[in-house]
Amino acid sequence: MTESGESGAPVSEPIRVLIVDDHELIRRSLALALAAEPDIEVVGEASDGQEAVELADRLMPDVALMDVRMPRQDGIEATKGIKASVPSTRIIMLTVSDEEEDLFEAIKAGATGYLLKDVQINDVPAAVRGVHEGQSLINPAMAAKLISEFANMSRKEAERPPQLPVPRLTEREMEVLRLVAKGMNNREIAKQLFISENTVKNHVRNILDKLQLHSRMEAVVYAVRERMLEIT
Repeated sequence: MTESGESGAPVSEPIRVLIVDDHELIRRSLALALAAEPDIEVVGEASDGQEAVELADRLMPDVALMDVRMPRQDGIEATKGIKASVPSTRIIMLTVSDEEEDLFEAIKAGATGYLLKDVQINDVPAAVRGVHEGQSLINPAMAAKLISEFANMSRKEAERPPQLPVPRLTEREMEVLRLVAKGMNNREIAKQLFISENTVKNHVRNILDKLQLHSRMEAVVYAVRERMLEIT
């Protein structure tokens, strides 16, 4: 939904963000950084996972910045709860942990991005915009860890036949999926394949439609599990 500005051009509604962290100082820092952005609005703050799920259900944020380690209910469980009640909310895990298990569990729970807390605070607004536009937010090193984890799972399940016929992707769609698996964003993929960003977006959309999935990382996970991608 948009409204018109004085010039008559449509003005987009701000991205609604929920901040979840048990440290008040971190919440305040994030809120201040985001409040300075005209296209972003902080609609709520929560200090634990249980409160986050309750607030998300009421406020329906576009994006949630979610700590992993919290009292009462951790960020992984809160992510599952939010995705169950407000599936449209995109969740960025913001944490000090780069452990493979946390990364693995966060993506399984439905997180779209994973940022370490040593990220520059000025980079957070761009991260919020990125996931709101449909991009998965994960740096190449962490993407490699994630893919490695699922590749190990795939090898352990090598004897398991696919439960359903695997949807066929075009050669170009497979090229895009391989680059997504390397942690590349749309701009980087476009440059690598000498195509436009819009074309990349269309390919990603077609991939998700064919696989009946909701995020880029889910598509990578699925492709590894079904042995559509060879991980080296």
